Amino acid sequence: MASLKPFAGSLRKLVLAFDVGTTYSGIAYAILDPGEVPRIQAVTRFPGQENGDFKIPSILYYTEEGLVRAAGAEARVPGIELVVEDEDLTLVEWFKLHLRPSALDSAGLRDADIKPLPHKKTIVEVFGYFLSYLFSCARRYITETHPNGESLWASFGDRIDFVLSHPNGWEGAQQEKMRQAALYAQLVPDTLAGHERIHFVSEGEASLLYCVDNGLAASVIRDGVSVMVIDAGGGTIDISTYKFVKTHPMTVEEIAPANCVLQGSTRVNIRAREFLQERLRDSRYGNDEDLETMMESFEKSAKPTFKDPSDKSFIKFGTSRDKDLSVGIRSGQLALDGRVVAGFFQPSIDAIIVAVRKQLELAVDTVNLGFLVGGFAASPWLYGTLKASLQSFGMDLSRPDSHTNKAVAFGAVSFFLTHSVTARVARLTYGAQCMTEYDASDEEHVLRGSQVVRRPSGKFHVPNYFAAILEKGTRVGENDELRHSFSKEAVDATDLDVISTEVKCYRGSRQNPCWTDLEPHAFETLCTIQADTSSVAKQKQIGSRGIYYTQQVDIVLSCGLTELKAQLAWIENGKEKRGEAKIVYDGVP
Repeated sequence: MASLKPFAGSLRKLVLAFDVGTTYSGIAYAILDPGEVPRIQAVTRFPGQENGDFKIPSILYYTEEGLVRAAGAEARVPGIELVVEDEDLTLVEWFKLHLRPSALDSAGLRDADIKPLPHKKTIVEVFGYFLSYLFSCARRYITETHPNGESLWASFGDRIDFVLSHPNGWEGAQQEKMRQAALYAQLVPDTLAGHERIHFVSEGEASLLYCVDNGLAASVIRDGVSVMVIDAGGGTIDISTYKFVKTHPMTVEEIAPANCVLQGSTRVNIRAREFLQERLRDSRYGNDEDLETMMESFEKSAKPTFKDPSDKSFIKFGTSRDKDLSVGIRSGQLALDGRVVAGFFQPSIDAIIVAVRKQLELAVDTVNLGFLVGGFAASPWLYGTLKASLQSFGMDLSRPDSHTNKAVAFGAVSFFLTHSVTARVARLTYGAQCMTEYDASDEEHVLRGSQVVRRPSGKFHVPNYFAAILEKGTRVGENDELRHSFSKEAVDATDLDVISTEVKCYRGSRQNPCWTDLEPHAFETLCTIQADTSSVAKQKQIGSRGIYYTQQVDIVLSCGLTELKAQLAWIENGKEKRGEAKIVYDGVP
């Protein structure tokens, strides 16, 4: 178990972690008092849900005017159906999936499977409102639960840090939209200092830290042991593999690129609904209202309790008078063959097994232990089937007997406090598209002879060269920096006052991709790094074409953190200078 250290700061502060899930969301926090060991706690009371649960539904109701009428548990209170009907409210659920990267394998998920956002609302606005709602819930809970709660809250001032968790497959563009949502929610001001109070952690890493901090893996964790964490949630299955380098103090390293598949529990619902729509197509019970009631019953009862394909499952939706034997309805209940229900789960199970096998192939160490956590992990059929299947890989899968539905929020706070994970593995190859000096002896250069460009120095260069900065599978420490040097030339010195370069990621299968024009579909612009280089020295040169100017700068990337950071570096009077570089993500305004 990782032990927390006394807070070394001089002023009290608060850490809030928001786990916005596809179906349910949770909050954890820690109050940091100088010299005191912090304690991670959960928000367990919410408006409309005062019974001590750790999570609330990730749903909202919008009015026709675009205002939020109800959110979270308040959108599930008794009688809300009448309000929805009277006021013609629009339900928004699974909105998190609107953030999913286009490059992430959809595994058959269609846009039609996800309800559209309200008219004229963006995902940043919807996500942002929900963050503001969670913040109000956290404030209410802390002020009501702790002695002198109002004065305690006032003592935090602007010293509140936020940790936002996200699926393993989310990238920089998704993090940037989440940051914009936090700004929309007014969690922090839109300043550099405000932005630095927003932190990100993958759901896989947060789940691991929860297991460690709560002693759920104490009996098996020792120096050198590797473990795989399968976080099965509503929208995604996040798979991560780690090695415990040391247990005192806790030092953990990622040993395989984290994986993410869009086969969470909501996909089971989608398949169940499609089946019911087809079965009831010619029945009087095939209307939208009855189908919705059936799906609510399936979600609450049939799905979480299903464990044996040889047993029938029942979906209760009506009264004793409701009957249609032709489709299996009797006494207001629809009977389903257990093998049919197992079929709803099977694509998710298959996807997890494939992803686990891939992780094992990529891991640099043997992995014999697995932990299944997350809300979907509560399914006895999912757990039992995976446990039996993964045994063939030599993996012993366990399901920690605790409230693992709060794992991500708790682990997110632990991430902020401990930084136990000291190295991560690059999921993709990252680099820059640039020009390289022409070499007549290089066949690839000769093939591109018609594209050769003559620079101000008079030298010839070939475009579309891919200079790798970080290769897929590379282990990167939290404090490691990666550099890409730029030698810029221009006839007009003022053309060197600004630098703008694209960072591309390679999603193909080549081991050493060198040319972007060979597989243009496999290269994707991750972001653009922009910086003011007007203060960087320019060297006056005389070449075969006359006077020109050169400038040497390095783009410095910090890739070992949970989000990409960039700086500009150059040499001035023999010493390295640093300047800020702005990261602009493609497709994010």
